[in-house]
Amino acid sequence: AESAKVGVRYFHNDIDQRPDSPEEAQRCRDNGWAIDDEEQLAAWRAQEPINAHSHLLSMLLGSSESIPVVDGKMVIGQWQSVLLVDLDGPRERTVGIQLMGYQ
Repeated sequence: AESAKVGVRYFHNDIDQRPDSPEEAQRCRDNGWAIDDEEQLAAWRAQEPINAHSHLLSMLLGSSESIPVVDGKMVIGQWQSVLLVDLDGPRERTVGIQLMGYQ
């Protein structure tokens, strides 16, 4: 399907068009995929997830949060919670927490 804006496409789900840049091709090679070989390229494309929706939803939700902590407790409203939303899984994840403050 043609994009509404000529020359602009989001190729993430168009696996047959990828890798779509020299940078993406190099990342494939750096991760051990010999994509210059047709069989390896087909194997890479077969394992690549169709997950553009996950990336787009992530842009809407955001990927980080700042929460004040006072006396060792999060300062959030009575009905508020902190949630981890996995848009592209399930799979094993690593979550990073950075604490900043002063005394």
